[in-house]
Amino acid sequence: MKILFLGDVVGISGRSMVLNNLLSKIKDEKIDFVVVNGENAADSGVGLTEEICKDFFNCGVDVITTGNHVWDQKETMSHIEKENRLLRPKNLFEPSPGKGFGIFTAKNEMRVGVLNLMGNVFMKKCEDVFEAAEKFMKKYKLKEDYDFLLVDFHGEITSEKAAMGHFFDGKATLVVGTHTHIPTNDARVLKGGTAYQTDAGMCGDYDSVIGMNKDNSINRFLKKKSTKHFPAIGEASLCGVIVECDIETGLAQTVKNFIYGGELKNSQ
Repeated sequence: MKILFLGDVVGISGRSMVLNNLLSKIKDEKIDFVVVNGENAADSGVGLTEEICKDFFNCGVDVITTGNHVWDQKETMSHIEKENRLLRPKNLFEPSPGKGFGIFTAKNEMRVGVLNLMGNVFMKKCEDVFEAAEKFMKKYKLKEDYDFLLVDFHGEITSEKAAMGHFFDGKATLVVGTHTHIPTNDARVLKGGTAYQTDAGMCGDYDSVIGMNKDNSINRFLKKKSTKHFPAIGEASLCGVIVECDIETGLAQTVKNFIYGGELKNSQ
């Protein structure tokens, strides 16, 4: 059982790379289940649309997670109520449209739970993420409610993500961070058997400032003439992790960085 998780897809560059390459990568890597964080996939680099969701599902994505930009394209607030494969952070203040957790069926018929959480530090206000995680773990159990559990922790700071990885160790197959758009070099299996990486990185153009046009971003830092951030449009790299799972325990056997194409391309 192999799970591929892809970090934040940014703008048309990231989308095109996913749509043009994911099916072949699924075949090459013998992937059984795919999750992408799609909260930056719209042309503007914030939010996503119903059409984008359909494109992702048609090219092999099983579940789409999100984060603080989930509502930036207003149609998502209604679409998410009809599409259970699209998740928003579970610890958003209620009532919020949609769900933050679901159990899905992989290509090999195994049950995969996907939990979407958002951090509290330097992020939009939401419910305490560790309290939400603790409640979740009391309610749901690995190998009882699902065969595997993947947690997308959308957060800004490394310490909060690392703590969440250890909090779920032995209770989840994978805990992976999103949001910062820079892949960290710490993919490993924790002592309890949970695969972990602090941030998956983005699927976007790395000749940029976290996916946004670099010249405009520098001018904004310099307080020179600039506009609202907009995505860079060069060739994107796909970034994420591949987890090989133990079918008996639901935990991870191995985890490795997945980086393909564009500026990074170190795993082609």
